[in-house]
Amino acid sequence: MASVSVSHLIIFIASMMIAASVAGVFTESVGRLSNAVSDQGLDVSGEVRTDVEIISDSGSSAVYDSEGDGNITLHVKNTGSQDLAADPGQIDLFVDGTFVSDFGVTLLADGASWRPGTVVRVEISQPGLSAGDHRVKLIVNGDEEVFEFRV
Repeated sequence: MASVSVSHLIIFIASMMIAASVAGVFTESVGRLSNAVSDQGLDVSGEVRTDVEIISDSGSSAVYDSEGDGNITLHVKNTGSQDLAADPGQIDLFVDGTFVSDFGVTLLADGASWRPGTVVRVEISQPGLSAGDHRVKLIVNGDEEVFEFRV
């Protein structure tokens, strides 16, 4: 009779240890999932609040300086609802489908950040653009804008 009680006690203790292990794994998994959902929510919120517009005149000769240093100059307005960094590291640029990493961004308003309603000047060095149609794609925090102009 005592041997049955001892074996039941051992089985009970083993089942409790297994249950505790499974509960620990589930708790950790739920915590990781919760953190991932929070991070994703912040990213989506930032993308939704970001909106920019290229306000340069595509018919103007001021867009491409063909007689000077060969710069493409674009004026980009923050039309979203959050401040953005006026930093080339925050902007991705493609000229005629080619990724460009060497460009300058100048904030045209007072302050340290690119606030809603303010404009930055983006200068892209592209000497020797051939005559014809060209395209610049600008991506800021997931928001994409395309600008087409003719040289």
